[in-house]
Amino acid sequence: MGKNILIVDDFDNTLFVNGYLLQKAGYNVLKASSAKDALAYFDADVSIDLVITDYNMPEMDGLEFVRTFKKNPAYINTPVFVLSSMAKEELKREAVEIGVSLWMRKPFMDDKLLGYIKRAID
Repeated sequence: MGKNILIVDDFDNTLFVNGYLLQKAGYNVLKASSAKDALAYFDADVSIDLVITDYNMPEMDGLEFVRTFKKNPAYINTPVFVLSSMAKEELKREAVEIGVSLWMRKPFMDDKLLGYIKRAID
């Protein structure tokens, strides 16, 4: 049984492309088009091995989502990656402080992302 990776992004094309990449690599992919939709997985008690989220999203940005996600004791040690076009150092520092494992700038190389995932959860 493969590891479960939750992708949170408000852009459907990103959900599709990243989902396809991860499925091809053997991971089970869960998708949410908003941070609020992603939180429904936690209410459903779904096992999540890694989260990949965008930073820029409506209603709740990626860091707000991570803060909420990490409040759940079941997910305190779950790795979280932020994939974003934003490169502000203060955002990256804040991300590390709240428990983000990796901030990766878009666009990125697929093999690089897969390498980081493998190190984080395999």
